[in-house]
Amino acid sequence: MKHRAAVIARLGLALSGAWGLGGTAAHAASAAQPGQTIGVPFGAPFPKGFYAVNLSSFGVRETAPLDSESNVNLPTLLWATPFSVLGGQVQFVFVAPIAASSVRGAPYNSGWGQPLLAGQLAWDLGDGVGVSYLLGGYLPWETRFLTQSASLSHRFAITYAANDWAITANLLYGHMLETRSPNGVLYPDYLNLDVTLTKKFGKWQVGPVAFGSTDLKTNVVSYRQQGQIAVGGLVGYNFGFMNVQGYVTRDVAERNYGGKETRGWLRIVVPFLQDKGEAQPNRTLITRRQAEGR
Repeated sequence: MKHRAAVIARLGLALSGAWGLGGTAAHAASAAQPGQTIGVPFGAPFPKGFYAVNLSSFGVRETAPLDSESNVNLPTLLWATPFSVLGGQVQFVFVAPIAASSVRGAPYNSGWGQPLLAGQLAWDLGDGVGVSYLLGGYLPWETRFLTQSASLSHRFAITYAANDWAITANLLYGHMLETRSPNGVLYPDYLNLDVTLTKKFGKWQVGPVAFGSTDLKTNVVSYRQQGQIAVGGLVGYNFGFMNVQGYVTRDVAERNYGGKETRGWLRIVVPFLQDKGEAQPNRTLITRRQAEGR
């Protein structure tokens, strides 16, 4: 049992679906799941109101001798407020993750992940361009096979949303407030980059996506940095009362994860209590500029 607990600790699932089996020091992956903001124009203001979102993903990593599997669910509540600060629209985000993993064919472990509380400022710069900054915190948590340490999350996004195009790059920087968990797992800071390039065709949305992630260096000599680059494609359909997106990603490069991962994603977005002056049919996962028809 002690050996199995050590293996699970080394996995550092951390809601990322990536395993750290290559290093001699136990270490965890990023607290924010790489790829989780793909498909969302986070760089620009949303139409005012509330959004209930769930992103579910299932991944298989080619670890020897048996594959490793993980399922991550990210139920999210986003509030695009009517308030502004420094010219930017104020938006709040709450995420309560649930994750499950099977290590190289072992029985599944499951549990709640670290909740995220965050605030965001989003600016409309004109001509379809928007930028945003998000500051949030992952709260400490006791689910042993996931990240336990509290951390700060900084996110810098830029979006172009006009002429039926939606192009977004979202850079996530995580700063861990504790360098090790109670059971010795090393927590390095991390960088993630999620990239989306899609075009609308009526109610459909299609296009390529990609993400990359890397741990940042630590002063632990035996530590081996983890990183990955994944690419894929996204298809979305807007039903009016909700927006559904699906995408599949595949690692094209990985470092110290033990093997490449293939992951399928499904996102459902349901807007409610919308500002009727901004919300329009078939406009649920867009920027405020698009909702206003500019």
